[in-house]
Amino acid sequence: MKSDTIAAIATALSNAGIGIIRISGKDSIAIADQIFKTKSGKKVSDMESHTVHYGHIVDDGNVIDEVMLLVMKAPRSYTMEDSVEIDCHGGIIVTKKVLETVIRHGARPAEPGEFTKRAFLNGRIDLSQAEAVIDIIHAKNELSLKNSMRQLRGNVLTKIKDIRNNVLLDVAFIEAALDDPEHISLEGFNEKLSANVSTNLKSLNHLLESADNGRMIKEGIQTVILGKPNAGKSSLMNLLVGEDRAIVTDIAGTTRDTLEETIQLNGISLNVIDTAGIRQTEDVVEKIGVEKAKKTASEADLIIYVVDASVPLDDNDYGIIEFIQDKKAIVLLNKSDLTSVIDDVTIKELTKKEVIRISAKENTGIETMEKVITSMFFKGDIAFNDEIYITSIRHKAALAEAIKSLEQVSESIMMGMPEDFYSIDLMNSYEVLGTIIGESVDEDLVNTIFKEFCMGK
Repeated sequence: MKSDTIAAIATALSNAGIGIIRISGKDSIAIADQIFKTKSGKKVSDMESHTVHYGHIVDDGNVIDEVMLLVMKAPRSYTMEDSVEIDCHGGIIVTKKVLETVIRHGARPAEPGEFTKRAFLNGRIDLSQAEAVIDIIHAKNELSLKNSMRQLRGNVLTKIKDIRNNVLLDVAFIEAALDDPEHISLEGFNEKLSANVSTNLKSLNHLLESADNGRMIKEGIQTVILGKPNAGKSSLMNLLVGEDRAIVTDIAGTTRDTLEETIQLNGISLNVIDTAGIRQTEDVVEKIGVEKAKKTASEADLIIYVVDASVPLDDNDYGIIEFIQDKKAIVLLNKSDLTSVIDDVTIKELTKKEVIRISAKENTGIETMEKVITSMFFKGDIAFNDEIYITSIRHKAALAEAIKSLEQVSESIMMGMPEDFYSIDLMNSYEVLGTIIGESVDEDLVNTIFKEFCMGK
């Protein structure tokens, strides 16, 4: 690991109230001593850790800026190295000037994510916690932020370490028994191992099953609004977004292409796509829009089927009803402010989906729709429970491979295979799980992960 001293601007480079320059490494305090001057003349090296001091950044006798300086001595810092933060005025020129002064006196520019990378390499956080840092920065909604904070506190680390410890105990017992069969017997061990593997598989499968919810928490629920022309899809879209994003007219087929917006719903994100009305048409452009709508809907996490309750169902509706049979969907009986010719029971029997009466025009029924969508995807109060949701594709792949290895152990036990066969698959699951928390991971993967970070983090 590099032991030199790094520096970077940790705030957005723009005109703002404050700009922060971070310095970390063995020479950070010595560099600060050269450029930070207080009225009393006190040196940074003489200052106590975790204290804040007022002074000026000075270079070649010229005052660069009036600043506050924070001293954090190893190991009680984010990187577990001696660290200094300089809070200067937030102008672009002055922030750059302070950084240039720091670099001129011995630091080098930090690479993206290098501060967090050092925190990982120095043992302050594991790899899953490091990845949670970038998820916090990129959080698109409240639940994504809360889930990332749980991972940063070590929820994933704790769960994976517990499973790995269980696996390692079984491996250790097998190896010890094979090395010393006179004193350690494997008689009856298969039943115990089978129970242990079953318990570990249950825990891993539970984590893996959370990955779809985790993806939706992190990236949002891909939601498609579907319906025949003039059902009120675009009006619903505008209502959800809070502005007139979709064109609304009385002319059927106004929407020819998809329109996408992200909205916040009870702390989660809905990536809502308004589509062309589904109907049989000879219009070439509209026909392309209908096919695109169907393709988009086939890939969605959720379909919102909007029905005009003021007109009877027709062949277009029945085609949509057939399309959504095996998909996660809700039905909105729109235009409930008008005389309804479709009753809730009939449409529920046909679709086998939750039916909600709304009026996009009068803004009624939307709150009920929000509650139904939340309950469809997340059981209980997701914002405050202790459930772990896997949000990383890398973690998901590792869990799947670990499960496969443990299932192989179960199969070997059933087939009466020799005990050393168990050890091979048990150790593979142990090592694969180690990649999640960074205990069994190559340097290239670590570098790839931290390249995704912003500068100064």
